[in-house]
Order: sequence, then C-alpha cells, then structure tokens
Amino acid sequence: MVAVISCITSIGAVTYMVKHNKGIQAAITGKEDASFNQPVTLTGYASIAAENTDFTYAAEQAIQAVVHIKSVAKSQGAKDERRSFDPFEYFFGFGGSAPRQQQPRVGFGSGVIISTDGYIITNNHVVEGADELEVTLNDNREFRAKIIGTDPSTDIALLKIEASDLRTLPFGDSEQLKVGEWVLAVGNPFSFKSTVTSGIVSAKGRSIMTGESNRNKIESFIQTDAAVNPGNSGGALVNTKGELVGINTAIYSETGNFAGYSFAVPISIAGKVVADLKQYGTVQRAQLGVMMLPPQAAKSELKDDKITMLEGACVVDFAERSPAREAGIETGDVITAVNGVKVKSPSALQEQINKYRPGDRVKVELDRHGTKKVYTVELRNVRGGTEVIGKPDDSAEMLGAAFRELTAEQKRAYGVSYGVEVNGISKGKIQDAGIRKGFVIMIVNDEKITTPDDLYKIVDKILKGSSEEQGLFIKGFYPNGSTRHYAIDLTE
Repeated sequence: MVAVISCITSIGAVTYMVKHNKGIQAAITGKEDASFNQPVTLTGYASIAAENTDFTYAAEQAIQAVVHIKSVAKSQGAKDERRSFDPFEYFFGFGGSAPRQQQPRVGFGSGVIISTDGYIITNNHVVEGADELEVTLNDNREFRAKIIGTDPSTDIALLKIEASDLRTLPFGDSEQLKVGEWVLAVGNPFSFKSTVTSGIVSAKGRSIMTGESNRNKIESFIQTDAAVNPGNSGGALVNTKGELVGINTAIYSETGNFAGYSFAVPISIAGKVVADLKQYGTVQRAQLGVMMLPPQAAKSELKDDKITMLEGACVVDFAERSPAREAGIETGDVITAVNGVKVKSPSALQEQINKYRPGDRVKVELDRHGTKKVYTVELRNVRGGTEVIGKPDDSAEMLGAAFRELTAEQKRAYGVSYGVEVNGISKGKIQDAGIRKGFVIMIVNDEKITTPDDLYKIVDKILKGSSEEQGLFIKGFYPNGSTRHYAIDLTE
C-alpha cells in the first residue's frame, strides 16, 4: 500500500511564518535571538512570470501528430514460454496476459509523426515481435506501417507509412526542461484515441531498472506525474509550446495501470536514435569506455576515501579499448560535465554521451580528489574505431527485414555465444525464402554472424561483385529448437 500525503500551504500562511520567525527560532533553540544561520529572503511574487497553463494550443498540435498503433503477432512459438519479466511490456499491457501461441497476439500503443512524409517514432516494445502494424491517424485514416529500425537499448523504434502532407510535432529541447515545468502526455490509453493528460516534470535523469538485465539499457528518463496507462507507449510528451520533449515509455506500478509516476525517453536521446536509424539503418552509439557508479557507491566499491563528490558519475573501471583512459581519465575520477553540460549521475552521463557519434570529440570535466581537470576524448564505436557503422541501403532493402543482436539473456537461454534475431519482416528476400520472425541466424556463407552489420557486409560484398558467392546460405534455428537451412539467391 502506498501512502499519499497532501500538504497545502497558502501564501497567507507563509507570510505569517516569516513574520513570527523569531518566535519559531526561540521555541526551537530556547534563545530569543537565536538564528538558523540561514538568510531569510522573501521572493517578490509579482516579479515572477507565471508559466503558461493554457494547454489548448499544445494539446491541439499534439493530437494531430499522435497516432494509434495496432500490432499483431501471428506466431509466438516457444518464445512466449520463456518470456522473462520486462517492466516496459508489463506496464503497458504487452505482457502477463498474452494469449497462447495458437492465437495471434494483439497489442496497442501510440506513435508520433515526425515528418510530413510518414516517419513515425514509437517504442520498440510496441512493435517488437509484430507481423503486422496498423497505424490510425487522428483523422481516422488507416495505413500499414513498416519498421525502418529499432533500438532495444533505448526502447525506441522508427516506422514509416506511405502518406504525405502529414501534421508533425517539432522537436523541443528536453535538456532545457525544468523540474516543476508543465507537460502533457498525449496518446491512446486503453485505445481511447487522442487522450491528453497533464502533469509536471517530477525529476530528470531518472533510472528505473535494476539488476543485471539493465546493463544494455540506456536510461535517463524524464519522470512526470501526468497520467499514463497501457496504450500510451510511444506517445508524445510535449511542453506547453507544443514541442515534443519525450516519448512516453513506462510507468511505475504494481498493478500495470497508472499509480502516480510515468517515464519518458528524452527527445535528446530519442531524436538522435531515429536520425541514425533513418540515415544508417542502425544506431551510431558512441562509447566513452568507462564503467561508472554514483560517487558514494564508488567510494565504497573502490575503498577510496578521497572521493568527496556527492553528484556526478565516478569511474570505477574501463572497457578493454577505452578512449577515456587513453585521454588520461583515471579510476576514481568523478565526471561532472560533458561539453559544459552538468552531469549529476551515471544515467545523466549516458544521456550526454548518447547525443554524439563515434569520432566526435567531447570535453569531459571531472573532479580528481578535489582537483578540477578537463580532458578531450574522441568517442569510439563498439569496435573501438571511429568510423560510422552502417548497413548498406541496397542490402537492407533487398533483404526486407530488421535484425538485432542477441541479448546476453537470449544467449544463455539458447546456449549460444553469437547470432542475430530476425525481429521484423517486410517484403524482400528474407520473406521470399520462408524465414519467419524470431529465427536466429548463426552462420551465413560459413561466417559466424554476431551483429546485423556482419550480415549486411556479406550481402554488400556480393552485390558489389567482390565475393565469389552469388547468394546466401543461412544456418540457424527457431526458439523452439528446430534448426533450419535457407538458401537465398541474390542474382535475381
């Protein structure tokens, strides 16, 4: 049971308390002239401009650009038998009560139109595992959508519908959001189309996951008290100017329905993710190459009493190829800012680094046992290089499928150390070959496939004529354990 405490103080009560401040001090300290050693400053209420609390403009703009998404998964196989608890899915109605594999699994969510020609941003968990995606606009027009790309680490996905002259939402600056600022959550809770709720920003840079499964997640949520429920996933969080500042993603709840707080991926993260998915087909994830903890936790972990900072991200270890270590950063350093933007926690550092791409240089400010230092770090990709990792457009279009690297949990469950999962299929060679969603590709043309990029490189070589092969010979398995071999001719 959660206790709710309400405290209402009028301006008149505040005036009374200030007027009788000496009496309060005397009552607490026993001294008539006692002081709290704290200056008492009365704010001139008339000098503060009230924030616009007329939400009609923002609501009208957002409603036109928010869509309803229906996802249908026709076959579940053994995958559902082994489903682990995913709070995103549970919170928004995609888990727990899913039908058995004999029946299609239908889910509902929301999305936001971000371009006039039909690109839509939503949550990965809204579209994950879907065989069909149906998008309904605010004017009731319906479209089939295809998946352009997904990023499970941030729970963001990019869709495309064939339409033009659509209403969109402009991106705002989520980093300029302030705690206490009014925001609107717009989506389709319980499939109630075009629902608008309001609240304030309750916190920023919030991380809500715990445990080992969190290691691949990138979390720096905007926390609000706007009412969000199943069906709001992927919908818009907008400011009073009608600007998109976040994508509603999760709620904190013991029942699955709204219980006080909701969480949104900041548009500073989500916007960069979808830009990468559109341009490169995969997210260009920059790496600082550090493992970090809050300063006080790091102080205990490292047994370093010289760590005195209370805020920031403390470096406790480095990746094998760490640009941060090469730049001069050391274990025990507390990172406090990136390119002048203050960092208060490890999740806030994640948010800042994820705005950049491999090869970008950033200035990292830190505290080293009381001494302020600044280092310039050239960020790298997951392979330790600075080049853009992309999948060739021709290869992606020809295959007509979305792929993702197996998670650590999947590898343990399947008993494998590599492989990529087919997690979305549209018209293309993959569909023509009879490969179904959920298939795990292990070997292609005698080469182990660890990442989607490995597969695209093989296809690209064939298309460019730099390979002796004329097609793909694919070996893999379905989650139910059945192995399959597929041959795909790329010369047609």
